[in-house]
Amino acid sequence: MTTERPDIPLIADERAMLRAHLDYHRATLAWKCDGLDDDALRARASRPSALSLLGLVRHMAEVERTWFRKTVNGERGLPNVWSHADDYQTAYDPSGCTRAEAFTAWRSEVEHARRIERAAPSLDLVVHQPRWGKDVSLRYVMLHMVHEYARHNGHADMVREAVDGTTGA
Repeated sequence: MTTERPDIPLIADERAMLRAHLDYHRATLAWKCDGLDDDALRARASRPSALSLLGLVRHMAEVERTWFRKTVNGERGLPNVWSHADDYQTAYDPSGCTRAEAFTAWRSEVEHARRIERAAPSLDLVVHQPRWGKDVSLRYVMLHMVHEYARHNGHADMVREAVDGTTGA
């Protein structure tokens, strides 16, 4: 499977630009995992780090769920996908997890996130972030998600190179 990354418009309104950047980074994470079997996706970049590509996909499923469903959509009481309570580090452990399982959960959370974002009246929508106990805007959430993916895609670059030598932007 080859993941296509969407083009990012050079001129667009703010919301379209944020959507495009977020979708580009989502696709980049999937692209970094292309062509690898479950064992390779579970491989760690280096010891003692637990970081693996499959762990990153699992972690980002949690992040999508937390920011869009729990925070923006107010789905309080929604359990995490893999993590224990507020310990998102447990999602990084890919033991016994398969590509199909991780990607199904991640893609489901991405689709929820897209629906929630599109239904919001504006980027100025203010919601309460329960973990921080502060209010944030949808604009902040989208920028934060771009930041999360960009940061973790940098990790994915290093993990992929360690797994099979593949490099690329």
